Amino acid sequence: MKRAMERVDIKREDLERLVEHARPALSEAEYQQLKAALDTLVYLTQLLENKNTTIGRLRQILFGASTEKTAAVLKSLVAGGNTTLDHDGATQPPGDAGGAEPPREGHGRNGAKNYPGAVTIPVPHPDLSAGLLCPECRRGKLYEVTPAGTLVRVTGQAPLAATVYELQKLRCNLCLEGFTATPPEGVGAEKYDAGAASMIALLKYGSGVPFYRLAGLQDSLGVPLPASTQWEIVEKTAALIQPAFKELIRQAAQGEVVHNDDTPMKILAHRQDAQSEDSAPSAERRGVFTSGIVSTRAGRTIALFFTGQKHAGENLADVLAQRAVQLGPPIQMADALSRNFVGPIKTIVANCIAHARRRYVEVAPHFPEECRFVLETLAEVYKHDAQCKQQRLSPEQRLCFHQTHSSALMSTLETWLAEQFAQRKVEPNSGLGEAIKYLRKHWSELTLFLRKAGAPLDNNLCEQILKRAILHRKNALFYKTDKGAQVGDAFMSLIHTCGLVDANPFDYLTALQTHAAALSQNPHQWMPWNYRETLARVDSS
Repeated sequence: MKRAMERVDIKREDLERLVEHARPALSEAEYQQLKAALDTLVYLTQLLENKNTTIGRLRQILFGASTEKTAAVLKSLVAGGNTTLDHDGATQPPGDAGGAEPPREGHGRNGAKNYPGAVTIPVPHPDLSAGLLCPECRRGKLYEVTPAGTLVRVTGQAPLAATVYELQKLRCNLCLEGFTATPPEGVGAEKYDAGAASMIALLKYGSGVPFYRLAGLQDSLGVPLPASTQWEIVEKTAALIQPAFKELIRQAAQGEVVHNDDTPMKILAHRQDAQSEDSAPSAERRGVFTSGIVSTRAGRTIALFFTGQKHAGENLADVLAQRAVQLGPPIQMADALSRNFVGPIKTIVANCIAHARRRYVEVAPHFPEECRFVLETLAEVYKHDAQCKQQRLSPEQRLCFHQTHSSALMSTLETWLAEQFAQRKVEPNSGLGEAIKYLRKHWSELTLFLRKAGAPLDNNLCEQILKRAILHRKNALFYKTDKGAQVGDAFMSLIHTCGLVDANPFDYLTALQTHAAALSQNPHQWMPWNYRETLARVDSS
C-alpha cells in the first residue's frame, strides 16, 4: 500500500521568500517559470478549498475550455492518433477532418451609419453654399453632394450624468419678498428622469452590473448614485412597466413553438429561512431556479424569465394557461429532463438534439470511430437546417426539405444504433452504450422536425437566453428577496425581448415610463415590436 504523503503547512509568504532566496542561482527565465508554478499552486489550492469546484472546472482552468464543434472534436481525435475515416471508409489526412472556418468579414471598424444612437449635427460650409460660383474656376456653380462627409467622435462620461441648475434668488430689502428664477423648460420636477431609470435597469439586468459596482463607478466620477437609491428607482419603475410584462406573457402564450429550460439561482431570503434554527425540516422544495421561456410566432421571438422555486415546466404551464383554446397545443422544445414537462399542459413534445449529441462528444476520445459516424451524420442534418435558414424557407418548405435530405440520414443512424446492441458491438453500460440508449429512448421526440412543420432541432435558443440570467448570477451572486427577483424578471424579459426583435431597449423602457397611463389602458400597443408606431400616432395627434 502506498504510503500517504506527509502534510506540510506553509504560508504563501514563506514560499515567496524561498523563491526570492533562490533567485541569484536562477536565470531570469527560470525564475519566471518557478514563480508562475508557485502562483498556479496557490490558485489551485484555493479552488480545491471551494466545495463547488468540480474536476471538469479544474480541467478547463489547466487545459482550456473544450469545444463541441464537430470539426474540432474530430480534429482532436486525429491529433491523438485516432484514424478518421470518411463515410466510404477511406482514410482522410488530418487537415481534412473538419476544415478551417472562413475568416469573418469586416475589419472591426464602424462607420457613421453604425451609430444610430449618436447625435447628428449638420455642419454647413462657413463660406460657401449651393448656387454660388466656384471659387476656383469662377465659371461653374456649386451644388450639394450627398451623402455628406462624416466625422465620428466618441466622448466618455459617467453612465448616468448629472446637471446642476443654479437658480438665481432675489429678495426685496424692504418687504423681504423672495424671487427665484424659473427652471429651464423641459427640466421636470423629478431628480431622476425616465432615462436614468432605463439606464440603471439596462446596466443591472441587461449587462449584469451590480448596484454596488455602478455606485462605486459613479462615486469615483463625481456623480454619486448609492446602491439603495438605484433599487428604489428600479422598484418604482417596475410597477410602471408591469402591464407591458403581463401583456408580453399573454402574447408568448400564443406562440407556435415554446422553448423552456432553467438554471439554478439564489434568493438570499430563502437561504436564511432554510438555515434558521426555528425552521423544522420539511419535504418542501428548497431549490431556487430561473426559468427561461422563449416563444416564437410568425418570425417574432419573445423571451421570458421567472425566478423562484418552480421548475421550467411549471412556469411554462402558468404561461400556457393564458393560451387561446382555438390555437391548439404548441410545439414544446426542451431537453428530456422530466422537470421541463410537469404541470397540466398539453404540448407537442420535441427534444433537443444538441443534448443528445453532447453525450457522444464526451465519450469521443474512447470510441472515436463510432462517435465520428454519429457526429458527422448530425452535422449533415445541421447543414441542411442552415440551408433552410439561409434560403428563408417557410416552416412547410423546411419540413419538405428535411424530409427530402435529412430523413435518409436519420434512418441510417437509427439502424446503426440498433445494430450496436443487436450485434453486441457495444457494451450497454459503457459510456457509448448510455449515449446510444438515450438517443433511442427519445428518438421520436428528437426527430419531430421530420414530421411537424416548425419543429426546431435543438433548444439552443433558450440556452442562449439563459446565459443572460447566468451573467446576472455570476456578477450579482443572488437576489436578496422574492420582490427583487420579480423586478429582475420583468426587466430582463422586456430588455432581452428587445434584443430579439431589434428594438432599442433604452428607448423602449423610457417610452413605457413616459406613457405609463396609455400603457395601462392598451398594453398590447406598447410591445417592443410595435411601440414605435404607437409613439408616432401619439406624437401626430
